[in-house]
Amino acid sequence: MTTITGGCLCGAVRYEISAEPLTMRVCWCRDCRRFAGNGSPNALFRRDAVTLTGTLATFSRSADSGNVVDMKFCAACGSQVFGEIAAKPGFMTVRAGTFDDSSLFKPVANIWVSSAPNWACMNEDIPKFERQPPPPTAK
Repeated sequence: MTTITGGCLCGAVRYEISAEPLTMRVCWCRDCRRFAGNGSPNALFRRDAVTLTGTLATFSRSADSGNVVDMKFCAACGSQVFGEIAAKPGFMTVRAGTFDDSSLFKPVANIWVSSAPNWACMNEDIPKFERQPPPPTAK
């Protein structure tokens, strides 16, 4: 198993993850595109596998899926680092752009492609889901 480390732009928030991701996907929903400027590469982990240092701020919002999403970002530099869904406690999404080693991100799906702009570039070998796919199976 690989330990995944990462953090925000300024380094005030750092994390260490001691488990393999449950899934890795690129999300094309409007919210993700607003904060990422493109499709957002995300990895899903069990919350208890993530050790965090630093101060996070939270912005909560209702997503198109109907779930309330807590977007967690560095209180100092504003980099979004995590996301949590109230309906799925015990799990968190880590923005793969914050990984120290970006080569660890290996997406298995593009999700919410119905919201992708006409200029979106997607790997044709990776499955596409119009909206929210079924949850990943437990590992």
